[in-house]
Amino acid sequence: MKINRLIIGFVSFMSQISFGQNGIEKMLQGKIIVDSIAASGVNILNTANDKTAVSNKVGDFFISAKINDVLVFTSLNLESHRLQINLTTFSSGVLFVKMSPKTTPLKEVVVSKKEFSAVSLGIMSKAPKSFSPAERQLQTAGDFKPIMLLGLLGGSMELDPLINKINGRTKRLKKLVVLEKKEINLNKISELYTDDFFTTRLGISSEYVGGFKYYIVENDAFLKVLSSKNEEEITFFMITLAQEYKALIVLEK
Repeated sequence: MKINRLIIGFVSFMSQISFGQNGIEKMLQGKIIVDSIAASGVNILNTANDKTAVSNKVGDFFISAKINDVLVFTSLNLESHRLQINLTTFSSGVLFVKMSPKTTPLKEVVVSKKEFSAVSLGIMSKAPKSFSPAERQLQTAGDFKPIMLLGLLGGSMELDPLINKINGRTKRLKKLVVLEKKEINLNKISELYTDDFFTTRLGISSEYVGGFKYYIVENDAFLKVLSSKNEEEITFFMITLAQEYKALIVLEK
């Protein structure tokens, strides 16, 4: 009986500790590893409190979180990764994250004399808009607008958009859409220009090339030029932004 009371008391004590820590937020230290090598420049988003971080050149990062928070890890050349903070990780204050390089599967090549589409056959006047995975999730969740409340009068209002707005899911999905668009634009830049272009033509040190790419995808005016696919205009714009970026590096030093 005495042993049973001790076991019950211990379980109760651990439950109280766990319950007490669920609402506590603290700074966690993490390290990102890819094939046993530290990964730098990885974006980390805490979907619960919208805090963000970026891993340094040795893969280390710091981010504020609590138990059950979900961290999303994204990078240009790595597969996205999600990690939920559990009691063990929160108690230790340290987490190790393993990420995998992106793989590009070869698509089957079908040779045909003519390609048909709904547009070429006259079924549709223009091609339908394609959505990314994050955009499709946002479309499914719905984006609540106050005008939707008018649907209550006719009994036809969808509840999902309202529920997702209240629990914060819509807000988190919108942030993921923004991160995904940045990643797509980073891929475009890497396809158009090699690292040698940034170091030789723009005069940016190799250790700052990755940071410069993230710097230019934050510029809305540059993104408009990038979408035009005019390489001359893109290059001209990048030269101007490179001067600004190098000036910022000098100020930081």
